[in-house]
Amino acid sequence: MGKRNSRSKAAAMFDSDDDSSVTSSSTARSDLMSVSGTEDVQFDQESVLDQALDSLDEKRGSTRENAFSTIIDAFKSNMQHHFVEKKFATLLHQCLASIKKGSKKASAKEITLASHAIGCLALTVGCSDNAREIFEDCSGPLDESLARSTDVMKAPSLLDCLAIITFVGGNAQEETERSMDIMWRVIHPKLGSNVVAVKPSAPLITAVVSAWSFLLSTVGNLKLNSKNWQSSISYLSSLLDKEDRSVRIAAGEALALIFEIGAIDKFNASDATQEESKPQESYIFLQGLKGKVINQCKNLSVEAGGKGSAKKDLNNQRNLFKDILDFFEDGYAPEISMKIGGDSLQTSSWSQMIQLNFIKHFLGGGFIKHMQDNEFLHDVFGFTPKKKLNNGEHRMSGGEKRMFKSPNSVLNKARTQLLNKQRVLSEGRNFGHYSVSMGDDET
Repeated sequence: MGKRNSRSKAAAMFDSDDDSSVTSSSTARSDLMSVSGTEDVQFDQESVLDQALDSLDEKRGSTRENAFSTIIDAFKSNMQHHFVEKKFATLLHQCLASIKKGSKKASAKEITLASHAIGCLALTVGCSDNAREIFEDCSGPLDESLARSTDVMKAPSLLDCLAIITFVGGNAQEETERSMDIMWRVIHPKLGSNVVAVKPSAPLITAVVSAWSFLLSTVGNLKLNSKNWQSSISYLSSLLDKEDRSVRIAAGEALALIFEIGAIDKFNASDATQEESKPQESYIFLQGLKGKVINQCKNLSVEAGGKGSAKKDLNNQRNLFKDILDFFEDGYAPEISMKIGGDSLQTSSWSQMIQLNFIKHFLGGGFIKHMQDNEFLHDVFGFTPKKKLNNGEHRMSGGEKRMFKSPNSVLNKARTQLLNKQRVLSEGRNFGHYSVSMGDDET
């Protein structure tokens, strides 16, 4: 009974239908929600996370969705190592339950949130046995889910999740290549005789190419023959002619990365496989493709804006393809410098830039916090942030302030509801059997 009551309270705290009634109460009591000191913040975060984890067992889909949102916000706003030590297996199991077919009647939104939560969990644990467990337990269900549906609502998040868990927990290059193959099949499925191909949408193509490029940036020498590269480069080149700019940009970055790792230049006749009867012809064809890509990049770097064209998107496209052309001419990738607190994070290769942009996109508002405190990301980017404040003071991030001090935060709403329940119980003890009639008079 106690466990059921606890879950009922947690469910009430994450039920979105009462948001409007809670907000005014939490605003009036916001002075009680002041958070100062690392211990208080840690306690509040774990309390909210425990309640959210309990709510993932609830039957109501919207309750589970709100709980997943809370978990994601908490993992982005701070490094939840202590919570992971206690609840790693439980959280991973609940996320998988929402992704696996038939285990829950999960909406596309819930599957999207669950897969994102897995990615956040993987980045938090870093290179460890837990990361390996995440990869081994999740890669199969993610593959199955992507094979069942290419719903643009959930497929991008599933792809991002697969990319992150492979990036963190994959040990062998063969595992990375397998994940890349899973991604590629989303837009190039293996069709049976009675299956009609469905044209993938622009957002889906962008998500696949971005995730595929992210993993390609981590491998030194893919075991692909010239036919594989010919197919990949031909397809990416065709994407440069698409109307959607996000597709063009993703394809352009992927092609720049392929040329950076020297996939074409390293191939020669001695690398031919048994399937390649004329390797020299394949090599010549690849060189011709490279020339075609260079001409496409020239055109896109000076493209004029059409009707309804967003100026920012157009400038981003022009700048990217100018960088690609410069790379073809002098061999140098664009250098990027980004401020992280008082420190500067720099990249000088296409692979680093793609990794940085992908992780920044995945973490969103939690990117700065993770770059400051996540040792795994420090190792990935060779980044060493300044030491924390000498006096041990905990300076709250913007995400933490929104989560813990905002009147509309989940923590404030949860605390307000708990205080209201405690007040009702207290009135009952003070007034005994008259408390019911007094409550009726008040209403």
